Amino acid sequence: MAVGAVVFFGAGQTTTPKDNTSALVEIEIPAELSGHAIIGKRLYQENCLACHGENAVGQDKVAPPLVHKIYEPSHHGDESFQRAIAVGVRAHHWNFGNMPKIEGLTRTDVAAIISYIRELQRYNGIS
Repeated sequence: MAVGAVVFFGAGQTTTPKDNTSALVEIEIPAELSGHAIIGKRLYQENCLACHGENAVGQDKVAPPLVHKIYEPSHHGDESFQRAIAVGVRAHHWNFGNMPKIEGLTRTDVAAIISYIRELQRYNGIS
């Protein structure tokens, strides 16, 4: 399920909401990703997109955006993402409810997903 329309701007793209209630943030999308982030994007699309939305922009009443200052590395380090996927996480910043664990992903898979999210974050000034 796609929650964002893609509009092309210069070197990158922008993910914007289809309407004012689906995506929670508007972000710029880099024109290129590293090889590790490309793998992570595929894994993200297979395992995370249904809740966290296209390009990690979140979904209203479903799940938060991961391209957000709350998830910058100094506040939620990579191990926080590893734990959230491995065992789930109690809601503590948003009112979306608890996140269940995600079955079938290795730590290497999750590291690739993190690489994708971190590249999106950096491109949007979150570091």
